Amino acid sequence: MRREIQESDGGNLSLQNWLINVTAICINQAELPPVETIHYSLQSAPPPLWCYVKQALELLAPLPRLVVLMAQTFRWSETRIAAYLQAEGEAISPAQVRALLQKGYQTLEANLPEDIRAIYLDENLDYQEAIV
Repeated sequence: MRREIQESDGGNLSLQNWLINVTAICINQAELPPVETIHYSLQSAPPPLWCYVKQALELLAPLPRLVVLMAQTFRWSETRIAAYLQAEGEAISPAQVRALLQKGYQTLEANLPEDIRAIYLDENLDYQEAIV
């Protein structure tokens, strides 16, 4: 490993260069978990965000709300959600579930107040215009 580091820096090996190179090697070799395995708990979110998300969920239409909740609460795939809904009498495909999820997330975000989106979702908000 030391040889790779020296060669990549043309022979000049300062502590800073060595640290940068070792970090780069570790990052490039790190195996990231699949997106499906990353879990997010709404209860561990900041209380103001949690309250507003709950309110925004109540504003969603029933089917998108159910699909979003199954995806986020139970970590179900689009295929599993479609199979469940088909068993309940809904004629729906995994592609339609994907579209419902996308629409549900967009509507959910749109239903959050602008200041909450700015604070917790990193949306730009010009506070100078808000000051009277």
